[in-house]
Amino acid sequence: MALRNIAIIAHVDHGKTTLVDQLFRQSGTFRENQRVAERAMDSNDLEKERGITILAKCTSIEWQDKAGVTTHINIVDTPGHADFGGEVERILSMVDGVVLLVDAAEGPMPQTKFVTGKALALGLRPIVVVNKIDRSDARAQEVLDEVFDLFVTLEANDDQLDFPVIFASGRNGYAGDNPEVRSGDLTPLFSKIVEHVPAPAGDPDAPFRMLVSLLDRDSFVGRILTGRVISGTLKLNSPIRALNPDGKVAEEGRASKIFAFQGLERVPVDEARAGDIIAMAGLAKATVADTIADISVTEPLAAQPIDPPTLSMTFSVNDSPYAGKDGSKVTSRMIADRLTREAEGNVAIKVTELPSKDAFEVAGRGELQLGVLIETMRREGFELSISRPRVIFSTDENGKRTEPYETVVIDVDEAYSGTVVEKMAIRKAEMTDMRPSGGGKVRLTFSAPARGLIGYHGEFLSDTRGTGIMNRLFDKYGPHKGNISGRANGVLISTESGEAVTYALGYLQPRGVLMIAPGEAVYQGMVIGENAREEDLEVNPLKSKALTNFRASGKDDAIQLSPPKRLTLEQAIAYIDEDELVEVTPNHIRLRKIHLDPNERKKASRAKRD
Repeated sequence: MALRNIAIIAHVDHGKTTLVDQLFRQSGTFRENQRVAERAMDSNDLEKERGITILAKCTSIEWQDKAGVTTHINIVDTPGHADFGGEVERILSMVDGVVLLVDAAEGPMPQTKFVTGKALALGLRPIVVVNKIDRSDARAQEVLDEVFDLFVTLEANDDQLDFPVIFASGRNGYAGDNPEVRSGDLTPLFSKIVEHVPAPAGDPDAPFRMLVSLLDRDSFVGRILTGRVISGTLKLNSPIRALNPDGKVAEEGRASKIFAFQGLERVPVDEARAGDIIAMAGLAKATVADTIADISVTEPLAAQPIDPPTLSMTFSVNDSPYAGKDGSKVTSRMIADRLTREAEGNVAIKVTELPSKDAFEVAGRGELQLGVLIETMRREGFELSISRPRVIFSTDENGKRTEPYETVVIDVDEAYSGTVVEKMAIRKAEMTDMRPSGGGKVRLTFSAPARGLIGYHGEFLSDTRGTGIMNRLFDKYGPHKGNISGRANGVLISTESGEAVTYALGYLQPRGVLMIAPGEAVYQGMVIGENAREEDLEVNPLKSKALTNFRASGKDDAIQLSPPKRLTLEQAIAYIDEDELVEVTPNHIRLRKIHLDPNERKKASRAKRD
C-alpha cells in the first residue's frame, strides 16, 4: 500500500478542521450511518468552544483512485495560532508535504506566514487550497497572487514556488482546478496529494529510530509517545532506548504497545516500518525531542529548534479570604506537579519555581496560550492567583536591552481607522502598511512592541464597535521602546468583606463601571469595578440604608443598577495592573490587589516610589 504523510496548515477559522471532516467522509473513514460530531478533529472542550485547534493531532485516511490503487494518507491537523507554534514546529518534522489552506476572501494572514515559513524552511513542498470560494466576497485570484508573494518573501525555492493550486469549499465538500467550480467532490485534492507529496524516505533495513514529536498520557498504558519512524522496523516488545538531544541515554525498556492511526482512533499493531507515523508506549521518562531507537543506536536524531518564550506570568497559590471554597486542588505541590506535566509535553512552555516556593514563573508564547493553560487547570479543579503578563527582555551583542516585537495586522472599517492608528501610536507601534481591503474596510499593518499590546484587544473591540479583526505574530527582538503608558483608569476597591448590597452599589454606580452584582461575595482588597478617574478609590459595597422613622417623597424609589461588566479570563489577565492579581477558581474569576490590607498597599506604593 502506498503511503503519504501530510500536514494541513492554515490561519485560525479558515476552515481547516471542517475540510478534514469532509476528507474523512469522502474517503469512507466513517460509515454512512455513523454519527460524527461536527469538526471531529477539535476533540477537547476548549477547542469546540473557541472554534480553534489548540493541540496537534494525527489521523489517517485511505483513498482509492480510479485505477484501484489504495494510498494510506497520514494527516496531521496543526494549530493555526502562533501562540501554539511549539506544536507546529515539532510536527512538521513528521511529514513530507503540506496542504496550505487559505480563505478566498481574507487571504494569507500572520499565522499563515508563521507556519508556512517553518514548512518552507524544512524544504517541504506545499499544495495551496483556496478555501471558501463560495463566499460572496471571495477574491480567489487576488488571494492566489498574495500567496505567491508570501512565498517569495519567505524565500521559497523554485520547486516550492511551482506549487499546485486547488479551489475548494470545505463545508460543501467539493474542489476543482478553477475558482468557478461549484459542485463535485474532493477527488482533485486527493489526487494532488498522491501525485505531489513524495513517499516517505527511510531505510527499512537500518536500526530502528524515531523522533518524539508529541506526548500524551493514558491511564492504562502510561506515557504515549508519537512520532515518525525515520528508519528500521519496530516490533512489539522489542528492546529500545531513549536518547536525549545531547546523546545521553535517558532510559531503556521495551515497546509494550504500538499504535497506528486509523480515522480518529489509535489502533494497536504488531510492527511499524520506516515512514509510518505511530504512537508507542513502554517508556516512563522519554519526552518530546528525545530519540527512541534500537539499543545499538548511540547518536540521537537532530530535533527542530523551538522559538523561545516571549511572555511570562506568575502562577501562585490562592491566598484570598475565599481560598479553598471552590477548588479541590489548592496547594503549591499540586500546582507544581501540574505545571511540570504541562512543560513536559509542551516544549514552548518553561516553568521556574520562585524563591517563595508557593509561586511559579510560567513563560510561553502569548496571552492565548497561557490563558488556555489557566482555563484548563481551572476546569480540573485548581485555584490560582495569576499576575499581569510580562514580556521577557533580552540584550543584543552590544549589551543594549531588547524586547519582543510583533507584526499586527488589523482589518477595520475606514471610519475607525484613525482611532486605531492613534491608539497604536500611543503603544509605540509603527505602521508599515495601509491598504484598502474592499467593502469599505482597510487593512493596517504595524510593527509593535509586545509589551504595548497587553490589554489592548478589549479596548480595540470597543473602539471599532466589535467589527475590527486583529491578528498578531511574533516578529523579532528589537530596541527597547522606553516607557509605555498602561491602563488609563483606576479601580474601585472594596474596604469590607461580606455580600454586596443594592443600596451601596446604587451610590457607587456614578463613580464608574461596576463588575459585581448585588448579593455577590466580596472581600477587603477585592476589585469591584473600574473608577471613572485615574486613581484607585476605596469604597464600601456593604453599606446599608440607615434606619429612621423619617420618610420623604421620592426617597424610597427603587434603585436601578446597570448590568455589571463581566470579564472573561483573558480579558481579566490583560486588564489588571502590576499591583493586582486575578483570582481563578472553578466557579469564579475575581480581580484583587496583591496587598489586601490598605496599609500594606500604601507601604508598597511608597517603597516603589523610593
